[in-house]
Amino acid sequence: MLERLSQISSHTRASATPAAAHPLDPLSAAEIKAATAIVKAAYADKALAFNVVSLADPRKAEFLAWQADPEKVAKPAREVDIVALEAGVSGVWEGIVDLTAGKVSSWKLIQGVQPILTTEDLIKVELVIRKDPKVIEQCVISGVPADEMHKVYCDPWTIGFDERFGTERRLQQAIMFYRSDEDDSQYSHPLDFCPIFDTETGEIIAIDIPPIRRPLSKRKHANFHSKAVEELGGYRDNVKPIVVTQPEGVSFNMTGREIEWQNFKFHIGFNYREGIVLNNITYNDHGNVRPLFYRMSLSEMVVPYGNPDHPHQRKHAFDLGEYGGGYMTNSLALGCDCKGVIHYLDAAFPDRAGEPILIKNAICIHEEDDGVLFKHSDFRDNYTTSILARGVKLVVSQIFTAANYEYMVYWIFHMDGTIQLEIKLTGILNTYIMNDDEDTRGFGTRVYPGVNAHNHQHLFSLRINPMIDGVENSVQMVDAVRDPNPVGSKENYYGNAFFPKATVFKTTGEAVTDYDGTTSRTWDMINPNKKHPYSGKPASYKLVSREATPLLPKEGSLVWKRAAFARHTIHVTPYVDRQFYPAGVYVPQTSGEPSRGLPEWIGDGSANIENTDIVLWHTFGITHFPAPEDFPIMPAEPMTLLLRPRNFFLQNPALDVPPSYIMTTSGARAAGVTAVESLTDKASRLAFSETAGSACKCGSDCSGTCGSSCECK
Repeated sequence: MLERLSQISSHTRASATPAAAHPLDPLSAAEIKAATAIVKAAYADKALAFNVVSLADPRKAEFLAWQADPEKVAKPAREVDIVALEAGVSGVWEGIVDLTAGKVSSWKLIQGVQPILTTEDLIKVELVIRKDPKVIEQCVISGVPADEMHKVYCDPWTIGFDERFGTERRLQQAIMFYRSDEDDSQYSHPLDFCPIFDTETGEIIAIDIPPIRRPLSKRKHANFHSKAVEELGGYRDNVKPIVVTQPEGVSFNMTGREIEWQNFKFHIGFNYREGIVLNNITYNDHGNVRPLFYRMSLSEMVVPYGNPDHPHQRKHAFDLGEYGGGYMTNSLALGCDCKGVIHYLDAAFPDRAGEPILIKNAICIHEEDDGVLFKHSDFRDNYTTSILARGVKLVVSQIFTAANYEYMVYWIFHMDGTIQLEIKLTGILNTYIMNDDEDTRGFGTRVYPGVNAHNHQHLFSLRINPMIDGVENSVQMVDAVRDPNPVGSKENYYGNAFFPKATVFKTTGEAVTDYDGTTSRTWDMINPNKKHPYSGKPASYKLVSREATPLLPKEGSLVWKRAAFARHTIHVTPYVDRQFYPAGVYVPQTSGEPSRGLPEWIGDGSANIENTDIVLWHTFGITHFPAPEDFPIMPAEPMTLLLRPRNFFLQNPALDVPPSYIMTTSGARAAGVTAVESLTDKASRLAFSETAGSACKCGSDCSGTCGSSCECK
């Protein structure tokens, strides 16, 4: 993590910028500075450290009213969420600053909670552990010379919850490592003890020491830098470059942070916690602009580890609620993180003093080839009659680093109206030291001599506020089921009948459901008031998500109590303004008693969610049993889900995409074409040492019917 954390010094101090033009735009640097100045002036007697300074989303009704008639309806006020710490005071100050009015409109002390950990908070820990006498003593016991404390590193984690310390002190746990050289990967040399750090006082208040000591490994570091690769034989020399070009530019238009692409239009927001937020997604259906979704984001995630030994039970990071997907975001690099013709968006966040810091290139927007969009050939004339259209997709992405892991988040828009969320996991396994004769007991894998990588899960919560053709929506669960009538019956004589069974949820209790692969279960967000003229079914977008692993820690466990959102695949709640976080607003050091977030909002399960403004919460993810192939750095592992239009369009909405190839039956007959001609290009022929003449079918000068795709001379 500290490679990422050290970037805070390289992020430039942001200069003032004009006030945001759009109500959903993230706070500009100037607005951050203005908001903190208002708080400082109002509470000059308090020694405040700013933790959160972020846009408070406008009330939905106010925004939609303004959007419908911006000439007559006032733009929603720019309000700012403030979370601040006061020296010597337990808890957090929580406030709202009205930038439009230039005042603090609410301010209250919330006790018994701890706020998110910022990069500044995390950086402190390593500086302290290297000088602390108790930590130095444990390092020496582990085999680290006292004069090599500069080679000791740590990944600072929130402590999760530890009943010994409760919630009064703002704590972190230091996951300890050793590097013999600054370029080494520390994760191949873990240490076996865990200091506890008080973030506000800067003290080490305890050290967790295992009953069985594990001395520092003397083996060579497992590295992934260029020198290590050279020692293994060097880089491959048979990788040919692939160049992405768009000679005519991109197919999207940006107005501020609003983007228009292939009939889609939406706003791209960004905040400290969720990272990318997509708002007000619409589709222009042949002149009829139809609303799809009001707001979509990754709202929470949890990474529970499966080793029961103390203190590993504390390892279940809520990477969004405890650190922030925005705070941990990377500055993306052209040709590396993104390739092609790129448009970037920056992000601004406050430091503890309330001064804005700019993260350049926090969001990457670009297009990619999307393969075959649709194709059909007719066998009757030797497949000469054929149509094929290749698609293009729009990708809006960010990458954030949470200690050892990188999370690569891609919001992908397709030409057929589908919206896809893809997340790729890479980075480095969290590791713990093990003795040569030690048994992992199945709770981990020896991925390198002396290195144990524990089993874990990555579970994400996707928050969707649908607005399918309007605000009044419902959710229905759809299962593929066999016809109940027996084989030989009049209704199902041959026994082959099956159909989709749709169950419309009426209450929040009914909607608490899980994925079932045996029925190919999906969930439709529907507008029951808009029926398709052909199918008679409601206009909908279908959630297709098959990577919906259940939460594996047992019911009643610490993780189960704290991460209530992960107990089930689907929850649905009535829409409430600014109700965003399914594990609660303040996640660090919560005990889960009571469980915050979704259990509170669902209550007794009787609230109506039918034909009204609703929010769908979807838990998805993977269970990771580490393997040596994941070390010393992990190949990117993808997971994906789709939001697909069903009974929404009259027909295939991509019919108007220009085809890459089209030949009708009558056209083929008129031209005397009996087979599809070779379209092999010059580069391909040269790559396989083919002569131009042997590959070209249209004459030595490329005249005739070949067209521009033929490049022979």
